Amino acid sequence: MMSRAIRTRGGGRGTGRPTLEEVAARAGVGRGTVSRVINGSPGVSDRTRAVVEAAVAELGYVPNRAARALAANRTDAIALVVPEPEDRFFAEPYFSDMVRGVSAALADTDMQLLLTLAGSDRERRRLAQYLAAHRVDGVLLVSVHADDSIPDMLEDLSIPAVISGRRSAAETLAAVDSDNFEGARDAVTHLASRGRRRIATITGRLDVYGAQCRLEGYRAALAASDLAAEPDLIARADFTEEGGRRAMRELLERRPDLDAVFAASDVMAAGARQVLREAGRRIPDDVALVGFDDSAVARHMDPALTSVRQPIEEMGRTMATVLLQEITGATGEGGTGERPQIVLPTELVVRDSS
Repeated sequence: MMSRAIRTRGGGRGTGRPTLEEVAARAGVGRGTVSRVINGSPGVSDRTRAVVEAAVAELGYVPNRAARALAANRTDAIALVVPEPEDRFFAEPYFSDMVRGVSAALADTDMQLLLTLAGSDRERRRLAQYLAAHRVDGVLLVSVHADDSIPDMLEDLSIPAVISGRRSAAETLAAVDSDNFEGARDAVTHLASRGRRRIATITGRLDVYGAQCRLEGYRAALAASDLAAEPDLIARADFTEEGGRRAMRELLERRPDLDAVFAASDVMAAGARQVLREAGRRIPDDVALVGFDDSAVARHMDPALTSVRQPIEEMGRTMATVLLQEITGATGEGGTGERPQIVLPTELVVRDSS
């Protein structure tokens, strides 16, 4: 690739770029004063600030972000780490909504967002080397399993981090989550209120705390409706469409008399819907179906899927905001040192499937 240098007025040590010293000379002030004006620091009079800003504009001076970051011991980059395989990342709308929310929060900052998938052992080793070199200022960690070593590695490296979906009720990292328990309880209470009495559930991976909470919400709603949480009405899956298909076949073999299914994700609900149709079950006449996420999958299903809406984009925005505060605190610029645990409310969106 060919490139050519474009020289601006002022020169500057042969680079074609005006220097901080040249701006100071043009404004008739010291180099430190120019630096304070450029960085928005207090302690500069309005008159001096105006003179420096005029010199900056006249010379076409552009601050060297790389040098500023180096001086502040910062990289101006954060990593969004997803410890999942590539096929799940691109198949699950949850992740694209999360990225959208994070990007929106960073749009007006100087931070670069680096997306890193760490679903294999090789990818995790590369991630460990990258983080150990402190090439990012902080990490957003999404979709974490209970036995995942990445959160401990981040704590050992003293890298500011925010996790989406707590590992347990005693999460030690800053965390942003949705109310998985209440969301599931609302979904199953809704099914019971429609007269459904043999309500099954398809869980996500139970090494994920959010999936555990959704299962507990299912059980709590059944108990409140005087219905038994029968083991043969519970099928474990993995948040994938194929997992939803397998679990639905399993449930129909065990309990062909079931009249409702709460799936712990919309993607699994889509898999369950396919199996129910193949088995000749009408939705919602024979079997009511509810999902979780309220993703595009829910809105485009036929019939449209009743689903628990979790504010995924808002979660992403909140995670990024909290991380920026963590980074500020970690660099001695005013953080409180506290690690917030934020749980955002969910909402049941009722559609034709129930």
